[in-house]
Amino acid sequence: VQVVESGGGLVQADGSLRLSCTVSGSPFRDNHLGWYRQAPGQQRELVAHISNDGSTNYADSVKGRFTISRDNAKRMVYLQMNRLRPEDTAVYYCKAEVLQPFDRRRDHWGQGTQVTVSP
Repeated sequence: VQVVESGGGLVQADGSLRLSCTVSGSPFRDNHLGWYRQAPGQQRELVAHISNDGSTNYADSVKGRFTISRDNAKRMVYLQMNRLRPEDTAVYYCKAEVLQPFDRRRDHWGQGTQVTVSP
């Protein structure tokens, strides 16, 4: 299974970015998918999650600003980030929770993409 993110960069506060992630090597529509982030000196944290049935949940800090979505036909998951704040600066990671036998799941991570928000 390969997980590859793209779309990070430098943006000013109140700006927008869209992150993309593609997952190959597994039946995509069965995967649960998530976006996580890790700022320097901090633990990796969940930003947004989307299940295989399309249900979503978000960290309180991004509710109303970020939107996670998936396109099963394109094998893509997206994170639309609006009204960005300097505190959103972090490396953003995509995670695929791949279905295994007996309804277990195995996590596969991407390499991360840097998002930097300037004041």
